[in-house]
Amino acid sequence: MIAVVYSGSNHADWRLADKDRIVAAFKTSGINPYFDDEKRIIQLLSKNINLIHHAEEIKRIYFFGAGASSAELKSVVFNAFSTFFKFGRVTVEHDIDAAAIACCKNSSGIVCICDSGSNAAWYNGKKIKPNNYGLGYILADEGSGNWLGRQLIKAFMNETLPENILNKFAHRYDFDRKTLLEKVYRQKQPALFLSSFTDFFIENQEDAYIINTIRNGFEKLINTYLLPLHDEHPEALLYFAGSVAAAFQNNLLETAADAKLKIANIIKEPINNLLTYYSSKN
Repeated sequence: MIAVVYSGSNHADWRLADKDRIVAAFKTSGINPYFDDEKRIIQLLSKNINLIHHAEEIKRIYFFGAGASSAELKSVVFNAFSTFFKFGRVTVEHDIDAAAIACCKNSSGIVCICDSGSNAAWYNGKKIKPNNYGLGYILADEGSGNWLGRQLIKAFMNETLPENILNKFAHRYDFDRKTLLEKVYRQKQPALFLSSFTDFFIENQEDAYIINTIRNGFEKLINTYLLPLHDEHPEALLYFAGSVAAAFQNNLLETAADAKLKIANIIKEPINNLLTYYSSKN
């Protein structure tokens, strides 16, 4: 049996499979070694009935996650998983690697994640080419759920939201300036809080202000990451993975077209493609 995991900061998608049969499909809280130590990860695994039931049967675990960007951070996840899955061989890689495999398989391409966070890279069909992107929710994440949330609450606190969006925001959320600042600067994992506002954008995506904010985020994402990669690899196909890219794909396609870029495919959840890929290898 194998386990394939694709984790953002918000949640992790799991598939347990035996040959071509899916044994279990479920979600857990996200696993990110920037925020979670080995103890917390083991506690999370130990609370899931599917994992408790099948832990000893699972022989290969493929984990891909946000934050697993260095040997030190990967080791946090690797050690926790190796402790829990006593008979399993564990592989830990970054989420951009998962997006590349899910989108391109063994072909080359430019791959972009636009989910709770954002990142992009060139994939040669086997490996991601290292770059200086993926600077996280404070310094980067342009166009992502985290970025959208930042723009929304900043406009709310600066009193620059249009009246109709302000009324909808006030009706949906019971937040004042003090509460918002505490959640961003004093509580743990503020990126989770910021990206939680994605639902508000989805609910109001026909509104002109919301459309403009989404398009502005995609423009920043394209200008910062994709155009430089496209200049290096002008013949490469462009792929997107992530819930924000999928939720606002019409805006994304239009923004990319304005930049003379053509997107080959947009995948909302890489997990199923990852499962197919690794099931064929086991």
